[in-house]
Amino acid sequence: MRLVPAFDAPADKVDTVAQALSSGLRDYGLVLTSSQERLAAFSAVENTYLSIFMVLGGLGLVLCSVGLGLVVLRNMLERRGELAMLRAVGFGRGQLKRMVFYEHWGLMLAGLACGVISASVAVIPSLQSPGGQVPYGSLAVTVAGIALSGAAWVWIAGTVALRGGLLDALRHE
Repeated sequence: MRLVPAFDAPADKVDTVAQALSSGLRDYGLVLTSSQERLAAFSAVENTYLSIFMVLGGLGLVLCSVGLGLVVLRNMLERRGELAMLRAVGFGRGQLKRMVFYEHWGLMLAGLACGVISASVAVIPSLQSPGGQVPYGSLAVTVAGIALSGAAWVWIAGTVALRGGLLDALRHE
């Protein structure tokens, strides 16, 4: 077991007391550190964990946005007959692409809004504590990045699903 004694000395005699204790208790393995150095070491560990979790969260967001694109693509491929029917009754390829985009992007924005609201409710106790700081700028950039990434994947999936011969899908319907 390691004991961590603390001592307090007048500001003008801190160095003298520290030197006297260090030289007198050198054989016992005394190591003196200031409380600022100790707190800085604890903060470094905490910041390392926060950085790790931020990187893991970013990786999760990237994987989720790719997953969103795959789900939209699969949904569109399953609905090719329906899209072919709309194409046959006069809808243009651009109109169908916009319709697919707005449908899925609207669902993604609704899910994003639910996530932002639930996250806001979850951090209310932290915000009410003294010293609670919120990085509004980075949060706004993150939410905007999620929305733009989702829009890109929805657009790509819609484009892939609508290319090729929709007439064959109508024949097999």
